[in-house]
Amino acid sequence: MITTATTALWFLPAVIPISLYVAYSDLSKMIIPNKAVYALVAAFAVLGLLALPFPDYLWRWSHLVVVLVIGIAMNAARLLGAGDAKFSAAAAPFIALGDWTIVLSLFTVFVLVSVIGHRIAKATPLRNLAPDWKSWSQGKRFPMGLPLAATLTGYLVLAVIRG
Repeated sequence: MITTATTALWFLPAVIPISLYVAYSDLSKMIIPNKAVYALVAAFAVLGLLALPFPDYLWRWSHLVVVLVIGIAMNAARLLGAGDAKFSAAAAPFIALGDWTIVLSLFTVFVLVSVIGHRIAKATPLRNLAPDWKSWSQGKRFPMGLPLAATLTGYLVLAVIRG
């Protein structure tokens, strides 16, 4: 793993609350607010300067651009929502390019767990804990903010655990 524990520890205090907000907002309203995306970009802009060598910091901004372009194309093809595309782009600079296979593996697990957990909760009395959540009534649409946020947070936590 390329991202170090020290780098992850710099990022986590900002990433955790933003990720929790994104997951909650997407589950409850099926929307990832722009202010969450802006907050994540601002967190990287400030904390990245402290946590990364300057050349790495600059290089990681290209991750945002590349993921945003891909996300816009996927949104145009109706493969994902605009909020998902923007959040993914904002999260991209936090991830070292060489760790993409780890992130893809984490994302796969979090998508499966999130979809299964959401469907179970939707079909059981657990749904009564949040009866007004919009995600319950969206048919096949799924709030991807949950697994996206979990992937970013999980990646950074894994970096801390691996040391």
